[in-house]
Amino acid sequence: MAAQIKAPVNMSQANIRKPQLINKIEGHSDDVNMAIITPQEEGVITASDDRTVRVWLKRDTGQYWPSICHTMQCAASCIDFNAETRKLFVGLENGTICEYQVADDYNKMNHVRDYLGSVRSLAWDDERSLLFSASFDQSIIVWDIGGRQGTAFELQGHHDRVQSVVYASSSKQLLSAGDDCILAIWDMDVKRQETPDWAESDMCQKCNSPFFWNVKTMWEMKTIGVRQHHCRHCGKAICAKCSQNKSTIPVMGYEYEVRVCDQCHSDLSDEDRAPMATFHDTKQSVTFMSLDSTRKQLLTVGKDRVIKVAANSVVCPKCDQAPRLKSDSLLVLSS
Repeated sequence: MAAQIKAPVNMSQANIRKPQLINKIEGHSDDVNMAIITPQEEGVITASDDRTVRVWLKRDTGQYWPSICHTMQCAASCIDFNAETRKLFVGLENGTICEYQVADDYNKMNHVRDYLGSVRSLAWDDERSLLFSASFDQSIIVWDIGGRQGTAFELQGHHDRVQSVVYASSSKQLLSAGDDCILAIWDMDVKRQETPDWAESDMCQKCNSPFFWNVKTMWEMKTIGVRQHHCRHCGKAICAKCSQNKSTIPVMGYEYEVRVCDQCHSDLSDEDRAPMATFHDTKQSVTFMSLDSTRKQLLTVGKDRVIKVAANSVVCPKCDQAPRLKSDSLLVLSS
């Protein structure tokens, strides 16, 4: 049986109007993963498993015809477009984010640069030129494309795949959700620090114990090698004995406790551990979100085939209030 949308019980029949089909766009040879309407032009941008990204413009005949058909290196899983700057970001299945500049007449898209990451969803901060990408490896990457090109900040707070991200420019908050049934609200109006590169060493950089692959030093010291770990705060290669503590590091995006060396654990203060994000139970595994910042409403699509509309979803960055669900605004898809 086809899916049905159950209207709110309080809605009068007189206010119900059947949606009218005004056009259909066909032409992709494989699944279409995402489609968005261009705000300042009668057009649509689509991404498909057939490896193409297409821009469709409405012609005088009333039909949509492709003005751009760009072939990617692999299937395009998601797209994000900013009408003001005409920047188009395409997330590919191989973990690459491609940035394009779309021409004023929508007849050409020029490749700018690529970014690496396991991409499921994209969001864009136009004011500060920050690109947010949701990843299957439970992390969110913040790409600083504006002021410091190439800089990437990580946000670690989920414990399963991050399926969707949306950005609220008015409050400078990033909202993320995924398979762990958690809605995270990240304060992006704070100074964040890039995670350090992990050091390479054959010995613990704290106590000089050899790691288990350092056979020569193990023989000379007449000892058994130890397993290598890394401090998430300083990036040094350390052993388990020198990293017996864990700590949150919100400035680096770690909102849950991670391994740190004993020295860094002593150096981190309670102020350094103060959270920069709040987490709320969505009671569903979220696959997609859409945000209306003006009306402060957040729409979530779940794997349980339930679409929820949450009110007051954009809260003060310092507030700990969870989004309030409007029971009379639930759209339930039943099969």
